[in-house]
Amino acid sequence: MNIYCRDNDLILEDVKDFDIEDTLECGQCFHFTKLAEKEYELMAFGKYLHIRQCEDGELSKPGSFILYDTSMDNFRLVWKNYFDLDTDYGSIKKYLINADERLKDVIANHSGIRILRQDFFETLISFIISQNKQIPHIKQIVHTLSEKYGEEIILNDGRIVHTFPTMDKLNTVSEDELRECKVGFRVPYIRQAIHMIDNGEIDGEALRTLSFYEARRILMSIKGVGEKVANCVLLFGLGFTAAFPVDVWMKRIMEEMYFHKNTKKDVIEKFAATLFGKYAGYAQQYLFTYGRDMGIGK
Repeated sequence: MNIYCRDNDLILEDVKDFDIEDTLECGQCFHFTKLAEKEYELMAFGKYLHIRQCEDGELSKPGSFILYDTSMDNFRLVWKNYFDLDTDYGSIKKYLINADERLKDVIANHSGIRILRQDFFETLISFIISQNKQIPHIKQIVHTLSEKYGEEIILNDGRIVHTFPTMDKLNTVSEDELRECKVGFRVPYIRQAIHMIDNGEIDGEALRTLSFYEARRILMSIKGVGEKVANCVLLFGLGFTAAFPVDVWMKRIMEEMYFHKNTKKDVIEKFAATLFGKYAGYAQQYLFTYGRDMGIGK
């Protein structure tokens, strides 16, 4: 990967195995807006980013991206890790194809999916909100929470965008105010999650040091956090790449591809763990996108 500055923008060239649309649109994050084809604005870790994936031949090398009004320091401190650009996805994809040859076409069609390294607190609250919600609605609720309770960032064009609210800020928000953001029955779940983090019962950094099952057990001690939400938080917010979230959609995808009958979620999860091992989370993202493309589970 080559990196250089052009005016106030940062240019990335020769970035392998990265497609901005497939990465953002596969259900792992919700605080972004599509501006045009392969062009997005997003918020993470209190920072704003406007990013565009260039067409082949637009810049001197393929696999090029423009990060507008972005400094090298911000890239190194936030975006390089957020987009997981140091991970060799070529090796991961070879591993998954060796595990199951049927994934070859799925991976070929969406070879640029990456698992984002997101903020633990934002990921936890977002996936608590996600229960029984479609992605557009989840995004709207995240946007509303951010607009009401996040910090303002004034962009160069004068627009104001908002970060996801901090734990301390959300801790001051009443249940009635949360309901006004259309959070619904998830209000007590969010309140308990905030309370448990605030009093030290749950610590994101400490969870990273635990085994997968112990970290999941602790997350599931939060009211309203079941295996699916816990697995999403483990995968997208804590870096446990063996996590394999199974919602209704993934259940149907796995049943169609592997079981050909009604199958319990825990059986599916154990099967994925055996088949894909430490890379089960990556397999889940490719399978999720494949199911969306094929209309499986709708």
